[in-house]
Amino acid sequence: MKKANIYAPGDQRKVNPDWFTGRVHMKDVSSKIKSKEQGIYHVYFDSGAKTKLHSHNGNQVLIATKGVGSLEIFRRYGTSKTNFKIKRTDKINLKEGDIVYIPAKILHAHGSVNKKKTFSHIAINILQTKNSEYKTIWYESDFKSNVTKIV
Repeated sequence: MKKANIYAPGDQRKVNPDWFTGRVHMKDVSSKIKSKEQGIYHVYFDSGAKTKLHSHNGNQVLIATKGVGSLEIFRRYGTSKTNFKIKRTDKINLKEGDIVYIPAKILHAHGSVNKKKTFSHIAINILQTKNSEYKTIWYESDFKSNVTKIV
């Protein structure tokens, strides 16, 4: 058993800027508690920042911890893996304390909706099977109708 505090300093994970719009900070909580069944991250989105469009090979749970954010769900059209059409099918507003479950392979984006305040959430990436690798595919898109490439 391991105990840790999500607000304790340290355990910053390097953030790939190709995966986000705007400034984002991330803490690796799973390494702090030595979790092997899921990846757990506390993600901070500065003023209007959000993830780029992406999907995971496993399920994901988001728990909003500060501010106001959103989760947008998209449907893809076309057979190309790198260049296809999209349409937003749902937008869910998230406020402190909200929890949302995202099934594997759902195309989505999430982050801050307020241009002046930070939004944060805990992301729990659930591994499909023990010792498997959790994979995320990131896309460059206009968030309206087009995906142009895998990032």
